[in-house]
Amino acid sequence: MAKTQNAAAYDASQIQVLEGLEPVRKRPGMYIGSTGYDGVHHLIKEIADNSIDEAIAGHATRVDVTILEDGGITITDDGRGIPVDKHPKTGLSTLETVLTVLHAGGKFGGGGYKVSSGLHGVGSSVVNALSTKLIAEVVQKGELYRLEFAQGATLAPLKKVGKTDRPTGTSITFYPDPTIFKETIEFDYKWVVDYLRHQAYLTKGVYVAVRDERSKERAAFYFEGGIQSYVKHLNIGKDVVSDSIFYVEKQVEDSMVEVAVQYNDTFVELVKPFANNVLTPDGGTHLVGFRAALTRVINDYARKNSLLKEKDDNLTGDDIREGLTAIILVKLPDPQFEGQTKNKLGNPEVRRYVEQVMNEYFAYYLEENPEVAKKIVGKALLAARARKAARAARDNVLRKGALDGMGLPGKLWDCSSKSPSDSEIYIVEGNSAAGSAKEGRDSKTQAILPLRGKVLNTERARLDKMFANKEIVAMIQAFGVGIGEQFDVNGLRYHKIIIMTDADVDGSHISTLLLTFFFRYMREVVEGGYVYLAKPPLYSINKGQKKIYAYDEPERDRVLNEMIAEKIDRGTAVNDEDDKMKQAGVTISRFKGLGEMDAEQLWDTTMNPENRVLIQVRIEDAERADAIFTKLMGDEVSLRKTFIQTRAKDADLEELDV
Repeated sequence: MAKTQNAAAYDASQIQVLEGLEPVRKRPGMYIGSTGYDGVHHLIKEIADNSIDEAIAGHATRVDVTILEDGGITITDDGRGIPVDKHPKTGLSTLETVLTVLHAGGKFGGGGYKVSSGLHGVGSSVVNALSTKLIAEVVQKGELYRLEFAQGATLAPLKKVGKTDRPTGTSITFYPDPTIFKETIEFDYKWVVDYLRHQAYLTKGVYVAVRDERSKERAAFYFEGGIQSYVKHLNIGKDVVSDSIFYVEKQVEDSMVEVAVQYNDTFVELVKPFANNVLTPDGGTHLVGFRAALTRVINDYARKNSLLKEKDDNLTGDDIREGLTAIILVKLPDPQFEGQTKNKLGNPEVRRYVEQVMNEYFAYYLEENPEVAKKIVGKALLAARARKAARAARDNVLRKGALDGMGLPGKLWDCSSKSPSDSEIYIVEGNSAAGSAKEGRDSKTQAILPLRGKVLNTERARLDKMFANKEIVAMIQAFGVGIGEQFDVNGLRYHKIIIMTDADVDGSHISTLLLTFFFRYMREVVEGGYVYLAKPPLYSINKGQKKIYAYDEPERDRVLNEMIAEKIDRGTAVNDEDDKMKQAGVTISRFKGLGEMDAEQLWDTTMNPENRVLIQVRIEDAERADAIFTKLMGDEVSLRKTFIQTRAKDADLEELDV
């Protein structure tokens, strides 16, 4: 393109220099990930992590969090207190430096902390920058100091308030800035409780308390057993192989390795790796070291004790980890995370540290507990046999499927689009509803997969049993992601998997069975936001040829009230003693199932992207979801019975099919 004569000048004046905390306010997402719900709560984490770091270092015994009525939050610890003396480099008090200068903190190897969850020294200053108001109070040597800020700017120099009986420590109160967090500035009590409970598990011997001044709710946690208590918590509702929990805490060079292991009778693995109390969901070197050592030690034990014959293949890692619940916690002075999100630990030496500890101490545990060891090996041997049976069943399915439409199930009515982002598949209960869905759909982008009867409960099913189930196999073939060892979310053929069932008890049961399958065997599909629940209408409000659909009772009543109000506005007399249907001049029909709808109705109400109501399935708390699936879909009847009994008072008898 030719240069224009009147192009704006490009010189030094065009270059913007952001000073102090300005970059944070200009680009908050770079520092906290988002400015929505997650970002607001990330602020709590940044401050609370500092208090937890004091506890990890052995200088604090409790952390108190108070959600204030006026929208703020206060986080207090009884640690050493952020220093208040003048900082030699900035000339400001150290407290002000920490809260106003990016990359200022005690976590860079200068002796403040041997280990910490924070790395970059940006946490406290970022919170300050993104708050309308922040108040910092420090107690040292019986003196209370206070410093106040507005949007990161210091309002007045550090002030010595005077003598106090409060213990040493730091208290930070802050108010998220609504001009930054436009979605919400409200703190979620449940999120705070869950986060602090986990920190209490990971920092044994620290007392953590939460108080919500808005609702007057309280919670407190103290776990002397630390990660052993955590493992026990994760296995609630599951039959464990042994009540004993393998636990080791060992210093290796300048790092600490802490591991807790317990097996249960489920078929899934639940391992949570942490580095300096930060969950690393993508694993890293500590997880690699743990898995390698676990596989080696159990195979060595099995061969040494003739549980594996000479001609037998070694047990695989997957076999050995079936039913495993474990927490791996490493504490190290200079953790190398991949990115600011800290999802994966990269320190190469940590693999060696964890392997060394597991090789020695887990081997010793098995030798000292032969009954437990035999049960663990026995479970792994069963898993190996099931794996071989599953492979044979899968190969058989593939051989049959290869003859049928490029491996796609014969019952699938596929869409013509080959772009996953444009394609969606409806999983439909029953042939009648599937027929209406097929006729009414947009065949370019909407595929239909009908299911017959109740789906297999996969909570207690291994892969070999699942490959014998036609409905499960049909879904595996249709989705294109595979299952087990072959699972690859990148193969997903549809970016919307929509469960469309009747709005009754049976429909809800089928939805739950399907969600159990997704959660246990295709969790990445759920976590990727690809699974949805269709919400068909319950009512059709009919006035002549006009139909208005209502998806629940409140919406039905709202529509009726609006119709009545319109009649009154027009001057039409309405008898208050008549029921609302008569007042509105309409009839109402209730849909018992999708099969009652014709193709046009089903399209208009449930499948048309312009009108439909879809509920995206999300996993906000994987641990809680795991516990719920175990409770409601597992073999333990008493857990379900208790669940039903405690919630019976909330049931709406009118909605029950009795």
